[in-house]
Amino acid sequence: MTTSALSPRERIIEAAQSLFYREGIRGIGVEAIASAANTNKMAIYRHFDTKDDLVTYWLASVAQEYEQMWAHWENLYPGDPASQLKALVQSVVQRLRTEGNRGCALANSLAELPDENHPARVVIDRHKNAQLQRIQTLCGQAGLGNPEHCAMILHLCFEGAQIAAQSLGADRVATQLENLVDAMLGTRGAARSRHDVKGGRHGKAHVTKRSV
Repeated sequence: MTTSALSPRERIIEAAQSLFYREGIRGIGVEAIASAANTNKMAIYRHFDTKDDLVTYWLASVAQEYEQMWAHWENLYPGDPASQLKALVQSVVQRLRTEGNRGCALANSLAELPDENHPARVVIDRHKNAQLQRIQTLCGQAGLGNPEHCAMILHLCFEGAQIAAQSLGADRVATQLENLVDAMLGTRGAARSRHDVKGGRHGKAHVTKRSV
């Protein structure tokens, strides 16, 4: 759908999420969003009471995209926790190598939301904690020793990789991330399984540009 075919609300959301992701929350005002959406401030306030409401809506939609990704992997690899973990890794790796990638929108926004009670901060904290718990469950189901410890290592690696890739280079970081997870899953140097998420019979991992 072209921008001109979008409703005013859809244009506002599309412009806001693009600007917030590229420039940050605090660096973008309502005027800039209105201009990018080809509308005015009054139109924005008809749909969102405050800029904070728009930020919260955006981050909640990002978190929802992640939930859809997890559901996709669960359906693609039912009863196969190792393949679900590999799908997560490949989604991060593919995103790292995507032009214009600036990391995780939720993690990036965290630094701009110091108030733990801010609605948008609540969205981020809830998502990150749920993701850690989901990874821990998969680690346990995959037979990894001390799944709580393994899940925390993986979570920290995913979070750190998206920051490190900005300065160390996406390919370098992505390769090391893949090697680390393969080592944890006991598959370093082994051929990819029949569930290879890099393009086997199930095709590429489901990826969203702003994910995990």
